[in-house]
Amino acid sequence: MVNSAWSLLPPILAIVMVLLTKRVLLSLGVGIVAAAFFIKSFDILASLGMVWEAFKGVFVADGALNTGNIYILLFVMMLGILTAFVSMMGGTKAFGDWMIKRVKTRAGAQIMTAVLGVIVFVDDYFNSLTVGQVARPVTDKHRVSRAKLAYIVDSTSAPVCVIAPVSSWGASIIGILGTVLAAQQVTEHTAFGAFVQIIPMNFYVWAALGVVVIMALRQADFGPMKVHEQRAMQTGEVLNPENKDKIDTASNLPTSDSGKVSDLFIPIAGLFVATVISMYFSGLGSVEGEKTLINIFGSADAPEALLYGGLIGIAITFILFLRHIFKGKLTGKHFGIGLYEGAKSMMPGFTILIFAWAIVFLIGELGTGEYLAGVVDNANISLAFLPFIMFVIAGFIAFATGTSWGSFGILLPIAGHIAAATDISLILPILAAVLAGAVFGDHCSPISDTTILSSAGSSCHHIDHVTTQIPYALVAAGIAGLGYIVLGLVGNVWAGLATVIICLVLFYVFSEKPDNIERADETLAQ
Repeated sequence: MVNSAWSLLPPILAIVMVLLTKRVLLSLGVGIVAAAFFIKSFDILASLGMVWEAFKGVFVADGALNTGNIYILLFVMMLGILTAFVSMMGGTKAFGDWMIKRVKTRAGAQIMTAVLGVIVFVDDYFNSLTVGQVARPVTDKHRVSRAKLAYIVDSTSAPVCVIAPVSSWGASIIGILGTVLAAQQVTEHTAFGAFVQIIPMNFYVWAALGVVVIMALRQADFGPMKVHEQRAMQTGEVLNPENKDKIDTASNLPTSDSGKVSDLFIPIAGLFVATVISMYFSGLGSVEGEKTLINIFGSADAPEALLYGGLIGIAITFILFLRHIFKGKLTGKHFGIGLYEGAKSMMPGFTILIFAWAIVFLIGELGTGEYLAGVVDNANISLAFLPFIMFVIAGFIAFATGTSWGSFGILLPIAGHIAAATDISLILPILAAVLAGAVFGDHCSPISDTTILSSAGSSCHHIDHVTTQIPYALVAAGIAGLGYIVLGLVGNVWAGLATVIICLVLFYVFSEKPDNIERADETLAQ
């Protein structure tokens, strides 16, 4: 059953169960057990052993601690604690009060979040976890649902990272592109030059960012998102009431009445600066060859940098917290409460991430990605539709495996091989289509780590985020798909990009803005 059509069943089973039952851990658990049974040909003891290996691999790899995963889990926990302390110090409330005087509308709050998501492009994990924390006070004040916040955060993290050369994603992709070009003996493009030329060809990025802006400006929400947004506007309830107690721990925390904007800004700024500096020095110490900024960030150990950034951010937060204790606004007892409630707030994302990593490991053992890539490689595909088909296949692989990076690693070499065997002039559009499809599939997958972290960073229930984001991601993918069809038929990248822009303009024009948006803004202004 390994490397066959049967290898598709466990990930599809897990994803379908997640969407139908809305019980994430149960669904992932079923997928894990099914994958283990498939790998070990239904030998019960061997399958249970495989399940153990999958979970052990989250923490131990090659006889040593899996520091990459452990550091990310620790960073998630530290961010929850930092957020709790910022809330107790009154920083969240002060920032919300300060920003609401400057951001006057719901649209403005959403655009502000999108701009933050574009600016914080160094790493997708860092982006997913921090942008939501910074923007949340403002979006809450403007009655923007947490589901909408998580969607904006998710749709401005990976899409921006995948086209930013100075990022953990960009540097890694440049390295893979260099290998692919060398393997196909393509000498007219350098790896960096190819990456830059691919940027306008990554139609899903521009479609996804365009849809974010349009939905922020027009707020013509549809599907499950409309339910969340209508409830938020009408009642001020930004969280699904069914899941509020599981997510919103801030309501359980005492709050200082002497909070300042600096109580939020200084910890977050310290976290950001410390993480970027840590990434720089981590990469500087391990880079091979020319020490350019791109090579340095490409060689950086991002999880280790997140750990150091988190520790420094936490230390700064604790120092600021002492000021409120000395003023008598908070007590030492509140310190313990902050630690407990902060860690508790991240436990859903923490445990889901562990289960997701376990099933991704087993899917890798099943050879799901390799099987799909082989189907593509052996298919007799029309050249005109090659970019579109690679976009769809990359999307499905990333959706089924929960990892865009895994899809890059599997499909980029295959795409290079297909281009060399058919029309080498199509190599860059095909490679761009793979990158775009992988980001799209990652956005839709409930087992994707960035999707999980976007939920956690925005304090949104994971299933609420997944079910509300998928329709919007499908719209962006449909627009991008049309762009790739035009690119293939016409043979011109700019014609494909123009198609994407025209579709976005039409989407904006035919999106009807609800009447109650102005009423909600007027209510907040009073």
